[in-house]
Amino acid sequence: MKLDPFYLIVDSAAWIERLVPLGVKLVQLRIKDMDEAGLRREIRAAKTICVHHGCQLIVNDYWQLAIDEGCDFVHLGQEDLAEADLAAIRHAGMKLGLSTHDDAELDTALAAEPDYVALGPVYPTILKAMKWAPQGLDRIAEWKRRVGTVPLVAIGGLNIERIAGVFAQGADSAAVVTDITRNPDPEARARQWLAATAQWR
Repeated sequence: MKLDPFYLIVDSAAWIERLVPLGVKLVQLRIKDMDEAGLRREIRAAKTICVHHGCQLIVNDYWQLAIDEGCDFVHLGQEDLAEADLAAIRHAGMKLGLSTHDDAELDTALAAEPDYVALGPVYPTILKAMKWAPQGLDRIAEWKRRVGTVPLVAIGGLNIERIAGVFAQGADSAAVVTDITRNPDPEARARQWLAATAQWR
């Protein structure tokens, strides 16, 4: 499987409606603290937009809702992985992405035979409090040797100036959140990301 090199992560279908039409081909919907009815509405709206624009939608955490809503890709953190029904996810034909932060988590992730592995935080991140120190570029190269042909996503503190470095170390995709969503002009910044990642597409 090949991932688009530009991996956008947003927390609402409204963001997807704003940014996916610009040419984004890979987006994760990552929502925290919302009731089930609201989550279903968000997932349905996001899926409709992504289908229309030929964009791959990845649902974060809520694998059961993703199955119910006919989505085809879910991303899980390590805690969610421990509680998820992997057999049900596979039976539904869903692809699976997994987060990793250290060697033990990578071993756990690879045992689940994921469709991609994410490594982070590569750089310091303001998105959420992390108990892990920034991994640095060298860890990307190490992880890529260990995952082999499994696509590797770099995440955490990435901006356009850092893209070339993560790809040079072997990352297949660069995930971004705040460099776009907290930019004064998110649409312009997303276009810059699309242009900057074009050579790896």
